[in-house]
Amino acid sequence: MSGESAASPSTLVIIGASGDLTARLLLPALAELLHTQPQRRINLVGVGRTAFSDAQWRRRVRGAFREADAEDAMSSLASTPYITADATTAAGLRQILREVPEGRLVLYFAVPPSAAAEACASLKPSELPEGTILALEKPFGDDEESARELNGILRALLPEDQIFRVDHFLGRSTVLNLLGLRFANRLFEPTWSAEHIERVSIRFDETLGLEGRAGYYDRAGAMIDMIQSHLLEVLAVFAMEPPATLGEQDVRSATAAVLRATHVWDDNPVRFSRRARYTAGTAGGQALPSYVDEPGVDPARDTETLAEITCEVRTSRWQGVPFTLRSGKALSAKLAEIEVVMRPVRHLPVGFTGSDPGTVVRFSLGPDRLALELSVNGGEDPFALHRATLDAELGLGAQRAYVEVLDAILDGDATLSVRGDTAEQCWRILQPIRDAWRRGDVPLEDYAAGTEGPADWPRGA
Repeated sequence: MSGESAASPSTLVIIGASGDLTARLLLPALAELLHTQPQRRINLVGVGRTAFSDAQWRRRVRGAFREADAEDAMSSLASTPYITADATTAAGLRQILREVPEGRLVLYFAVPPSAAAEACASLKPSELPEGTILALEKPFGDDEESARELNGILRALLPEDQIFRVDHFLGRSTVLNLLGLRFANRLFEPTWSAEHIERVSIRFDETLGLEGRAGYYDRAGAMIDMIQSHLLEVLAVFAMEPPATLGEQDVRSATAAVLRATHVWDDNPVRFSRRARYTAGTAGGQALPSYVDEPGVDPARDTETLAEITCEVRTSRWQGVPFTLRSGKALSAKLAEIEVVMRPVRHLPVGFTGSDPGTVVRFSLGPDRLALELSVNGGEDPFALHRATLDAELGLGAQRAYVEVLDAILDGDATLSVRGDTAEQCWRILQPIRDAWRRGDVPLEDYAAGTEGPADWPRGA
């Protein structure tokens, strides 16, 4: 990306500058971005209700840049002021807009979605400088109706391509690595359909427990935290029709078409969804209490820490292919991957011995890696089939996700942000499951922290 010239710096306003998201992700990502693109010039404005001086904010920024081993990138900051204000009020937002330095304005809401929605509702289009970009973190609404209402507020302020609904799972490298694998290889491009693919699994397992996030997680749970946004968006990229270009309109229209066609398998949320919650155990080398004993957790909410759903994409390309999406915490191993199980060959000549499962393609996320599991023969018995795995490293992928998110936002490239209609579709897809869970139709099972999940759940391909 070209970045900004020294004569025209962008103004990045982080609303919620004193919060965890800013310290843990945004400032380190900005440091890395400016370290690799020193030609950029940024006015970095911190905003929060916590009173900071400009000097305190600058020390916080410098500390984050130093920890990212990119303190030299401080020279790319044209200014680093801090504004003490409540951005959820009209008066607070007007104060911010009066005091920010000139430059193309990016308002990044690093605050809970409800606060971001409240802030946007208090704005008027005439109060925003031309070219302003709004960036908001997930979840986008609480259900389909509230997502539609939020989209109405946002679209009254700005065109859709100036609204960035951030999904760091859609980092540029990971998406392009997946699209390159599929569309640039004769081996895969003609076989990416129900004719050749038997089933697909998209999985994000963590060894981490709650990590002090009860305030958010206990109200969201694994399905809303990961499947509703991240994994459904990955499904959409995986299953989309070939776009004419990799531009914003073509890519986002292609992924939106997939989500419109996506439904719970057989419209049966009771049979094709599972939920569970961890009990005491050891995961990732740490002893964890039962989820219900974690500080801030309300056991009466029946919040799941592991969720699995099976969907179908009702198009001619994908009819009959189950897509299983799974995510959970406090599990035995960290795993982020797309697993594609190909159908077995139609006919195997008599004489081969050994099993003949279908080829398996594994696309690991962050760092991105491709593994191709094939049936081959040879060795002492030339007729005996056995499995061989071919591996290829594709790059850091999701590890650089927030760097790429900021890069796209500052460049005004909305290609990999979540479009408003797809946010609504993600809620629509999951609503039958949410209803079934609230009715108690799907039992909340238990699993010990550090295991793969409940003993009776399937284990991989």
